[in-house]
Amino acid sequence: MQKPNKAGAILRGKCPRCHQGDIFKHSPLTVPGFQKMHSHCLVCGVQYEREPGFFFGAMYISYAFSVAIFVAVGVALSFIGDFPLHVYLITIVVVVILLLPFLFRYSRILFLHLFGGIDFDPKYSN
Repeated sequence: MQKPNKAGAILRGKCPRCHQGDIFKHSPLTVPGFQKMHSHCLVCGVQYEREPGFFFGAMYISYAFSVAIFVAVGVALSFIGDFPLHVYLITIVVVVILLLPFLFRYSRILFLHLFGGIDFDPKYSN
């Protein structure tokens, strides 16, 4: 069995303590339920929301993701051709809307792993 690592747990959306339990209930492609989280890990039982309003801090990570997407799409469009301003704006808005489920999920996953105060504990993994 592979040794669990933090990067793999973040990419797969797994619990920060056991690296096995899912943080979210549904796939990010499930549009009506992409934002629904488990209140605690189904494997080790750790509570994800450390205090009321804990995930408000994830908005800063989501903002950073959005700025990175704005810059990347803007630079890519400028290399492709010389477009009017409305093409830039529409393209950036469409890309951000399409990536919204992933931005939401990964901002929360990163915030939980980095600032949740939960460390990996091998006794909770198989």
